[in-house]
Amino acid sequence: MKRHTKKYDGSFLLLLLVLLLAGCGGGSDEEADTTESDNASQSEEQTNETDENESDVEEESETATTEADEDSNDTSSEETGNQDEESNSEDKEDKDKSLEDYSSEEIEYARVWLELGPNQEIDELNVRHIAAGEPINPNDETSANYPEDVIQLAGSRLVDGSVTYSGNGDGTINVYNVPLRWDSSDAEVDEDFMKEYTERLIKETELVKIDPGNEEEIIKLIDIMKIH
Repeated sequence: MKRHTKKYDGSFLLLLLVLLLAGCGGGSDEEADTTESDNASQSEEQTNETDENESDVEEESETATTEADEDSNDTSSEETGNQDEESNSEDKEDKDKSLEDYSSEEIEYARVWLELGPNQEIDELNVRHIAAGEPINPNDETSANYPEDVIQLAGSRLVDGSVTYSGNGDGTINVYNVPLRWDSSDAEVDEDFMKEYTERLIKETELVKIDPGNEEEIIKLIDIMKIH
């Protein structure tokens, strides 16, 4: 009987050892599964966080772009509005102007040019006063002298031409057919040529009646007028 009991006890211990090993192996697998599950969960959470961050960045970028576009549109609209206001203001000022804002002399100069100026497309109207006694041709000492005060109107370029006249105070003027620039070739061998020529200019002055002209055109000329 003692031998049978020892054999039974050995078998029992062997079975118990197998069960313990099996239990340990199962726990290791469960821990591995748990670890893998945890790692997968963390990876998924990190992926979700990354997606959320990228989404936030995109939303912020879109918002910033939208705000920038709105600011640009607002600035452009504001600049356009300011330009329109300035243009309207200038137009209003031009419309508000009248001949009452200018002197009778300025109005006369502009009217004479509108009537007789060779070129109406000028960028400035120069006014020069020439006193009686001044030579008609300042480059020749034999030239005759102006018998009265005259006014010379000219553009900024030689091609604009000129008008030399004296006013009569009744809407008419005496026009002297004097060139803006004297050619040196006009001084011929005959020393009396320039004297006779300039004296003839005085005798052949033309009496011209000046029309009132268009008020807006007169004001435009006055605005580019330079009186020397």
